[in-house]
Amino acid sequence: MSLTPEPPPPHVRAAFGARVEDPEPLEGAVAWRCGDIVLKPAANTAEAAWVAQTLDLLEPDEVRVSRPVRSTDGRWVVSGWSASRNIAGRAEPRHDDVVAMSLRLHSASRFLARPRFLQTRQDIYALADRMAWGEEEYALPEEKGGRLYDVLAGSRREVQLGPQVVHGDLFGNVLFADDAPPGIIDFNPYWRPAEWAAAVVVIDALAWGGADAAIVERWSHLADWPQALLRALLFRLAVHALHPRATAQTLTGLERASQMVLEVL
Repeated sequence: MSLTPEPPPPHVRAAFGARVEDPEPLEGAVAWRCGDIVLKPAANTAEAAWVAQTLDLLEPDEVRVSRPVRSTDGRWVVSGWSASRNIAGRAEPRHDDVVAMSLRLHSASRFLARPRFLQTRQDIYALADRMAWGEEEYALPEEKGGRLYDVLAGSRREVQLGPQVVHGDLFGNVLFADDAPPGIIDFNPYWRPAEWAAAVVVIDALAWGGADAAIVERWSHLADWPQALLRALLFRLAVHALHPRATAQTLTGLERASQMVLEVL
């Protein structure tokens, strides 16, 4: 079995009107660019179709959206593949801009109904999400972050934040191109408060993006901010402990982030 993901087959490219003979793999993503169309495998057909329908209609202020592409017969997913328009830009360490964009994006997504597939997801991200909010318990490996998770989980308090559809993985998935508005290339849906989604960006930026510690204070006006940060940190710690490719180096970043969170709890 090949460890290298296979590019989209010719019939998939043809179905989406992407007739480039040699698809170009995109760096840092399991996706291929065919001219102005990007094709990527869809692990969950229902989720991929929901994302396409959502991004086709969502109109957030000052946010560029990679619009989905239908197949020639009107489908969003063909043989396990989805397609979207390529947008210019690259990921940059503009962490505060990503947080601000997150709030604008979720102001637009707050009217979306909760998709049914979120209630049946069983991947490690869904499990980590439920654990972070105290909805499920699972024994995490201590050496991969489980010990720190257990210490921090005792600091959870009730919050008054309302859930909505949010993008729970914006760090590294926002593109910047000169003075153009930031752009999103995907939507990883969760049913959580918008403040939590912003906090995930901050935790990721502290852990792996080289963000300065003051980023925590700069967004402290958000409601229940310390608890949103705590749940974002617990989420990332649980993902780390459950992920087969987690390393001691990546845990070091989360340990650094935990020091910043402890200062505001």
